[in-house]
Amino acid sequence: MFLSISNKVKLVLGILTLVLLVGIKEPLALNASENTFTVSTYNVAGLPDVITSENPQINNIKISPLLNNYDFIAVQEDFEYHNDLIKHTTHPYLTPHSGNVPFGDGMNFISNFPIKDVKRVTWRQRHGFLGNGNDELTPKGFMFSQLTIEPGVYIDVYTLHTDAGGDNDSLAARRDNIIQLAEYINTHSSGNAVIVLGDTNSRYTREADNFETELLEVSGLQDPWIDLVRNGMTPDNGDALMDGNDKNGINFEVVDKIFYRSSPSLELTALSYRLEDSMFVDDKGEQLSDHYPVAVTFQYMKNQDISMSNYWGGSGGTAFNFLSNDAAINNRPTALTINAGDRLDGISMTYEDGTVLSQGGTGGSVETLVLEDNEYLTEATFYKNKYNGDDRIFYAEFRTNSGRVISGGTKTGEAITLSAPSEHYIAGFFGRSGDNIDQIGVFSKPLTH
Repeated sequence: MFLSISNKVKLVLGILTLVLLVGIKEPLALNASENTFTVSTYNVAGLPDVITSENPQINNIKISPLLNNYDFIAVQEDFEYHNDLIKHTTHPYLTPHSGNVPFGDGMNFISNFPIKDVKRVTWRQRHGFLGNGNDELTPKGFMFSQLTIEPGVYIDVYTLHTDAGGDNDSLAARRDNIIQLAEYINTHSSGNAVIVLGDTNSRYTREADNFETELLEVSGLQDPWIDLVRNGMTPDNGDALMDGNDKNGINFEVVDKIFYRSSPSLELTALSYRLEDSMFVDDKGEQLSDHYPVAVTFQYMKNQDISMSNYWGGSGGTAFNFLSNDAAINNRPTALTINAGDRLDGISMTYEDGTVLSQGGTGGSVETLVLEDNEYLTEATFYKNKYNGDDRIFYAEFRTNSGRVISGGTKTGEAITLSAPSEHYIAGFFGRSGDNIDQIGVFSKPLTH
């Protein structure tokens, strides 16, 4: 954000919060024959009109219907004019607005796909209150959610708005922002497909920026702009690439970026990349924001050897996925252990190579089912109920092909039964956990593997 000193003082003294809660509607169907979807990131310059020259009070409502060209949009600087921004959108899933400056972070998701487990995280380092990017005026940071593209197809999505400014302290804060995001992805999205899209305030050509090594390399992400526009060639450090004659060419780089990666269960392929330099304009051809929207069309393909179930439970704890470990991909389970008392405290799986993967706590009574030759898990039943304001898993029961059962916890609340497809076995788990199991799903593999 770039504000004049006088208006910053007015802002600090005068702006009140605006919190808008948006309801959930019915989802739209994806074209299953193509298995494609399009995402966009857009800094909509929605600061209060008194502190910006971008005319958001006029432009944000013009932006609104144009967002319907995309299946999923991440927006930044969505502050004062959020109602205008969403007024003409037809997307059924919207994140609750976090508020106006100085209380909100300005980030939101607008989606055709169900959104769950929304988390907003403030940067641990920000620099500049009345200058140097003014990043301390709002709780800038990143936002996380998980999309369900179709049953069993999950993608973790992140948007970010890093520290602005080119002074040394701002550069240092931005580098730490990138490291903080990568740490979160590596902890909370291990084993999952990921899309990161937002205002990075970073450039490949700027030597002081670190997103190439500390985010792309550390978290295994790809950049469609590099792959599709620049044919895999990363720009060298030096002058910013600002060739306005061809904004979709190899010599025009923007700070608004989209990164992605696949997972063991889902292959993502970027089919197209485009900078929308002619769509988001007014009647005079002027841009509706001081940023261009960037869009990528993805195709997805499910791994036919890994079948992901629905998930069950709440949003607490830390995300986990046994697919983050090769043992769950390359070996069959030999034993299942559950810890349970009033609730399902913990769960672990032992594999043929001796690897033990565990999640949750160690409380409750311990029960272990050692699988016999040619025996495998075929069915899991879970009960969820409220605890400390959110759902947790209270009871688990597993059944094998030979009819043996292992169970633990308390049968209370709502139940779901997840069954492996015919000629498949339950090979592991994904979900969220802390001291208990907060959320859980199962993945299955063919008996022939």
